[in-house]
Amino acid sequence: MDSTEINTKSGLVVDEFKKVIDNKKTNLYIITNSNGCELTVTNYGAKIVSLMVPDKQGKFVDVVTGHDSIDAYLTSEEPYFGAICGRTANRIANGTFTLEDKTYTLAINNGPNSLHGGVKGFNAVVWDVKEVLGNSIKLQYLSKDGEEGFPGNLTVTVTYTITSENTVIIDYSATTDMATILNLTNHSYFNLSGAGDPSINDHVLTINANTYLPTDATAIPYGPAEEVKGTPMDFTTPQTIGSRIDDDFQQLMYGKGYDHTYVLNKRYKDEFSFCARCESPKTGIVMEVYTSEPGVQLYTGNWMTDKLIGKNGQKYPERSAVCFETQHYPDSINKPEYPTTELHPGETFKSKTSFKFTTKK
Repeated sequence: MDSTEINTKSGLVVDEFKKVIDNKKTNLYIITNSNGCELTVTNYGAKIVSLMVPDKQGKFVDVVTGHDSIDAYLTSEEPYFGAICGRTANRIANGTFTLEDKTYTLAINNGPNSLHGGVKGFNAVVWDVKEVLGNSIKLQYLSKDGEEGFPGNLTVTVTYTITSENTVIIDYSATTDMATILNLTNHSYFNLSGAGDPSINDHVLTINANTYLPTDATAIPYGPAEEVKGTPMDFTTPQTIGSRIDDDFQQLMYGKGYDHTYVLNKRYKDEFSFCARCESPKTGIVMEVYTSEPGVQLYTGNWMTDKLIGKNGQKYPERSAVCFETQHYPDSINKPEYPTTELHPGETFKSKTSFKFTTKK
């Protein structure tokens, strides 16, 4: 069969992902499980492009937003769709930090702050594909000393696996040859009613966090965590995402919705534990998130616009997807009281996040 004829279950054409960027070849990789679930990944940005899981009727639904081609990703107004973000996911205040008595300056690309690794973060580089098996893919990237202003040669490995339990597992590891900072996440945008459905406001959400990090107007946390109880930030019991998203509450007004780090309830450091549960009443698809990370950034697609054309000609309007960015806290390097994002020679960074899909009739 000619490769131009190869379509994925989600309707993607593999040839549309073949390009040469920075003298490296890009492609689309298809991994599946025994139940017919399908995950597609491109090595441009180590992005999850599509994820097909069954709904309550057994019909397969693509539950992540994305694009039909590499060219569309290169010009997208949402450059983080499905991507690995780094070296430091989220924001660093004023794009500066001090490590071992040396001050480093980063690109300012989000108001006064540095966001998701700078102008050309891990989402915009071509990763090396180290291994492809039937149900997993391992990608690696060497971020050289000085890249985007960060110190040290950093080697990052990310493995995506889709299990027979319809769980997508993301394993991260990294090493460095000099002291640096690191905060990795995957930035998939989920709509459990199917990518292209106009709203996630009806999704029912639970988050295993009694506290969250309030921010200033530029989305930088200003210090200690605060209790969610008695506020629209409380998802300790199931709530629809849209029920309080437009409340007259300063934190929601800053970001036009939810864009906050929740401090996950953990019994001990690095515990791989329950993070969140999200459900679509339309499809009955339930997603449970587990992570070893201390926090999760809940982002409700507040800045999406329907000018953007995604897969299969779909439009993705404001709040048509929700992100669960498992990670360390924003601006941790400038806040010693937060869990450290420092990585030193001789250490190996390890992290794991999983997304388990089931259905509710």
